[in-house]
Amino acid sequence: GGQLGPGYGHTTAAGEAATRRFAAAGGPALDSVYSAKASREEYIPQYSRVFNTVEVNSTFYALPAPEIVAQWGARAAEGFQFCLKFPKAITHDGQFVGVETVTRAFVSLMRILKDQGCLGPAFLQLSPHFSARQFVALARYIQAWPAELPLAVEARHEDYFDQGPHEQRLDELLRENGIDRCLFDSRALFSAPATDEAEREAQRRKPRSPFRTTTTGQRPMVRFVGRNNLSEADPWTAEWADQLAAWMQSGLRPIIFTHAPDDTFAPEFARRLHAALRQRLPELAPLPPGAGDAERAQRKSQRMLF
Repeated sequence: GGQLGPGYGHTTAAGEAATRRFAAAGGPALDSVYSAKASREEYIPQYSRVFNTVEVNSTFYALPAPEIVAQWGARAAEGFQFCLKFPKAITHDGQFVGVETVTRAFVSLMRILKDQGCLGPAFLQLSPHFSARQFVALARYIQAWPAELPLAVEARHEDYFDQGPHEQRLDELLRENGIDRCLFDSRALFSAPATDEAEREAQRRKPRSPFRTTTTGQRPMVRFVGRNNLSEADPWTAEWADQLAAWMQSGLRPIIFTHAPDDTFAPEFARRLHAALRQRLPELAPLPPGAGDAERAQRKSQRMLF
C-alpha cells in the first residue's frame, strides 16, 4: 500500500511531533500538516496521510516503551513506514562493542513495527570519530544483524570518503549484506553565507560530507538539507529529482528526508522536490494536502460563497 513514488519524510517538528508523547503543537510546519485542533493522538494519522515515512530521531537519545511504539504503528496510515535512528549507546558511546543489551531492546521495537507492516530501514549514523581503524567492529555488528530488519548506514569520518580502499570496504560490506548507504547532502546549506540564526546554527552543526550517490541496496536513503528560502536549494533539488527518477526507473525504491535549517520549511521542501520529480515521472501522484491545508482551502471556499 501507500503512495507510489519515493518515501518522503522529515525529522521535522511535524514528523517528530507525530512520534513524541510530549509533542509541542504549533508552527507553520504543523499548520500545513495538522488540523488546527489536532490532538496528540491525531498527529500520526494526519502526518501519515501526507508523507509515507518519518525519521524518528528520538530513539537516538532514548528508547520508548514497546507499547508506545505499538501505538505509533496502530495509528499510521497503510503503507507508512517508521525509520528509527539507532541509539547513540550503540553507535557513538559503545561503538558496536559490548552493546548486546541495547541492541536486543532496539531490535524488539523494530519487530513490533515489522509485525504491524510499518517498518522502514533503521538509520545507523556512525560517529564522526568512527574511523577505518574501527571498521572491524562495524563489520562484525552488521554480519550479526538480523537480515530481515532493513538498515541504512551513514558514514561521517573522512576515511569512508577516500575514493579508495576504506570507502570500497564499507560499500562492499553493505552490498554483501543488502544494506543501503545513507547519503547526506548539505551542499545547498553551505552554498552561501547564513541569512538567519537557524541557518547559522545548521552550518555550525551539520557536517560537510562529500557528495555521493552510491547505491549498495534496494532502498537508497537520502538526507537532503536545504535553506530556509527553499528556492535557494533549487539547483540541488533538480539534481536530486534527476537522480531519484533514474533510481526509480531502474527499480530502486529510494527514501528521502528533507531537512531545512528551520524545519518549519521541511514539509514544503518535500513538496517542491516531489513536484520536480513529477516533471520527470508524470505518472507519480501528487502529495496529498495536509489536514491544515485542507482546512484553509475549505475556509477560503466558504468566504467566496458569502
